[in-house]
Amino acid sequence: MNHDPKDRLSTANQPDTGAKEADTAVRRALLEGRQHILNFLRRRLGDAEAAEDVLQTFMLRAIERSGQLRDVRAVRGWLGQILASSIADYGRKVGRQRQREMVMDPTDLDRVQGGFDEELDEAICNCLYKLLPTLRPEYAEVIWRVDLQEQPREAVAKDLGITLNNLTVRLHRGRQALKTRLEQMCLTCPVHGFLDCDCDAAKKARARFQALKDDAGDGTTG
Repeated sequence: MNHDPKDRLSTANQPDTGAKEADTAVRRALLEGRQHILNFLRRRLGDAEAAEDVLQTFMLRAIERSGQLRDVRAVRGWLGQILASSIADYGRKVGRQRQREMVMDPTDLDRVQGGFDEELDEAICNCLYKLLPTLRPEYAEVIWRVDLQEQPREAVAKDLGITLNNLTVRLHRGRQALKTRLEQMCLTCPVHGFLDCDCDAAKKARARFQALKDDAGDGTTG
């Protein structure tokens, strides 16, 4: 990733110029982050509806498993694993249905299951990059440096002039704030960017997400 963190984090450091402007910026970030993942899935799967289904599965699993964040080295890698498993599960589902044409090329499925996927990692990174400025500056900075740039925690704490324990607390709180943004991203209208939009696309997305939650409650979502 070649992004300059100062370019993105500077927006989070600016004083509040009004709730309307802040809300607009957040909605835009949520929509852009969602679009990064969706564009990747459309390229990978070759089917727009399948991409939406996998996106919703990915988001639901990320929300359900957010408690695992304390056990992983980075949000980026953690989300990448969830996205990869969501794609792989979809590929197996298609295979079980014995469709005449596989939506996913078998070589793509092997790549997702077999190891590091650069394109997938880039999609995750770009999504997080869009969401960071919507967090509190102190949270955005530690997630950027520890989770996305993978800088040593000790070095980051020293540079910020805080204790390692303080850094750990910030990182935990920042990840929880990011989890909230991820949930909002999932429920944001894919057309208009509003959480409470009543257009057909938004209603369809919310219905799909609710169906996945119901399935998960029955133990059918892996």
